[in-house]
Amino acid sequence: MRRAARIDANQPEIVEALRKAGCRVQPLHMVGKGCPDIVAWTPNKGRLVFLEIKDGAKPPSARKLTADEENWHGVWSDLKDAGALYVVASVDEALQALGAV
Repeated sequence: MRRAARIDANQPEIVEALRKAGCRVQPLHMVGKGCPDIVAWTPNKGRLVFLEIKDGAKPPSARKLTADEENWHGVWSDLKDAGALYVVASVDEALQALGAV
């Protein structure tokens, strides 16, 4: 039986900020298997971006990608190359990733 998916403490704040900036946000954290935490669309910029959220309040060693996340990012590396996959640790980083600032 799969456990309930946990979210980083700053995920609600990031989702709220993106939505206030006019982005559409779909949480994906419950998918598991390394899938990024959210996918967001910014209509004014025409950008769809996958965001892996890490808690910026934690030390860098605690913000590393898990093995599943590393694997997912490796398989989908073309998204990173295309500017559509980011690891973010703050509202500002998330807004920058979507070009919403």
